[in-house]
Amino acid sequence: MAVLRKGQLAGYVGVLGACFVVATAAGWTSFAERIDNYAYDLVFRLNPPKNPPTHAIVLAVDEATFAKHGGVRRLRGIVGDALNAVAAGHPRVVALDVILSDEQAGSDDAGILSGLTKVKTVLNCELIPGGWEDPLPQFARLQAAVGHVHPDVRSGDGVSRKIPLEMTSPTVRRWALSLETFRLYQNAARIIESPDDLQVGDVVIPAKRADGRLLRIRYSPAGMPMISVNDLLRDPKLAARFENKAVFLGVTAIGAHDTMVSPLGDFLEGVMIHANAFETMADGNFLVSAGDLSVMAICLAWWLAAGLTFWLRSGWPAYALAAVWVLAAHALPVIFFRNNIVLPYFAPAAVAWLSIAGAASYQYFVVRRQLGRSETEKARYQEAIHFVTHEMRTPLTAIQGSSELMGRYNLNEDKRKQIAQMINSESKRLARMIQTFLDVERLSDGQMDLKQEPFAVQEIIDSCVERVRPLAERKQIVLHDAEAVSAEFRGDRELMEYAFYNLLTNAVKYSPANTETFVAWKRDGDAIRLSVTDQGIGMDAKELRNIFRKFYRTKRAEASGEAGTGIGLSIVEQIVTTHGGRMEVTSQPGKGSCFTMVIPVRWIIENPTPPISQSDALHFPKEVKN
Repeated sequence: MAVLRKGQLAGYVGVLGACFVVATAAGWTSFAERIDNYAYDLVFRLNPPKNPPTHAIVLAVDEATFAKHGGVRRLRGIVGDALNAVAAGHPRVVALDVILSDEQAGSDDAGILSGLTKVKTVLNCELIPGGWEDPLPQFARLQAAVGHVHPDVRSGDGVSRKIPLEMTSPTVRRWALSLETFRLYQNAARIIESPDDLQVGDVVIPAKRADGRLLRIRYSPAGMPMISVNDLLRDPKLAARFENKAVFLGVTAIGAHDTMVSPLGDFLEGVMIHANAFETMADGNFLVSAGDLSVMAICLAWWLAAGLTFWLRSGWPAYALAAVWVLAAHALPVIFFRNNIVLPYFAPAAVAWLSIAGAASYQYFVVRRQLGRSETEKARYQEAIHFVTHEMRTPLTAIQGSSELMGRYNLNEDKRKQIAQMINSESKRLARMIQTFLDVERLSDGQMDLKQEPFAVQEIIDSCVERVRPLAERKQIVLHDAEAVSAEFRGDRELMEYAFYNLLTNAVKYSPANTETFVAWKRDGDAIRLSVTDQGIGMDAKELRNIFRKFYRTKRAEASGEAGTGIGLSIVEQIVTTHGGRMEVTSQPGKGSCFTMVIPVRWIIENPTPPISQSDALHFPKEVKN
């Protein structure tokens, strides 16, 4: 069974919808991207690749190499010596991450040219303003391929997580150094491309064109195998370790301009990053980013889960289940990562948290409001039962006592008639009390059908005045009627007559003897203001605020000693409101009260008797002839 009601569904869905929109929109912000990156790095550390690198090896120009072989100025000479030494190990391919685009004097280039003739080599290039910075022609004619060495240019935090497998100048496209190296390693003539992937030999690399052909690099915690150029030149036998391998030759000395951080927290130079990218392709264990539609579907699923949880459950079961959904949302990136899918962390987690917070808050405040309403209704019914049972006790006691007298004693005929009449009167009073109580409840619940019939306002006034006149005469209260009114009303005559009669009887009941009661009217546009004014004890501001509240009894009712349930005026107010009108009350302690019914009517003549103000009506009435 639903905790919330069907009528509350629109508001509930609206709140959850706003939470969903805000959370998903936030998931596409730069802040969310940073959070996603941090979460990715953490998940990466928790789930590193199990297989150590076996296809590539780094030949490093490190600090020791520079120190022993002439420093940075002799970089090309060192590279030439390294290429010739590597060739003795028969590597499958060598990737050279050293710039060979500028002219330099001297004979150091001879060693590079000699080495390029002995091994298949991929030379590097860089995209600069105006185009590609390629190797010099003497080197380019001996290269097996050329590849760019740019890391992910969109990484704003210095962490290398991905590498673009292609980059394009206005006229020329180049594949990445690692990809061209992998192509030669596979002995593939070309790279077959589609919108969603690249195929090199029998290996399909997931790299979408729409995403810039980005490849997520699987960095190994074991690190990439590495040999120093200095060690190789000192011990040529180390070249045997390069057999059938892809060798990445580059600078790893401190201060390399292309140093970045891996998700594992290691500082890696560009040549190490390219070697890891190659190893990722050679191992074939690729990470694929979840598509936008998949992310939206997951967010929607968590949104629905949060909504259904608090729609169908409440209390600790709902909060326990919500905690499960939140924990699951945080665990999703780990679960997906173990299945080689990278799922953003922020969007699903934000949707889970915000939707659950919105659903729980809505339920809390709605249920709290329902509870408050329930407590109010409970208090109202308790008050109603208290008043009704209190008022019923008097007629029931009279009926019970009278019936006992008739049964116990041999009464004369006059006495029996008197007692029978009293029983009949008290029974009718009890019936009216019950009917009044039922009427107020039916009006409150909207179960009372209103008739729609035309009738003259004057008929209501005349009928009620004639019925109240005997009560006024017994208390020696002078009842003044207003001038005749020519207006017609459409509605339920019985109810409107009951409402006006209630106002008149209250004015008489709650007024002291030897006073006056006035009936007056005033035109108010397409409405009539029908007033009843007494000279009773009046009411203060607090009583005026509560006068139409159910079962509220005023001080004037208690002072008059008149019996009542305190629901008559509540019925009057509901009848007038249901007919499209309103009630107004003015009163001051010791100066009497004026109750006014403002109801819409149809005026019979265009220019009726000039209307008089409510205050003037007390001074210009038409006295009823007794």
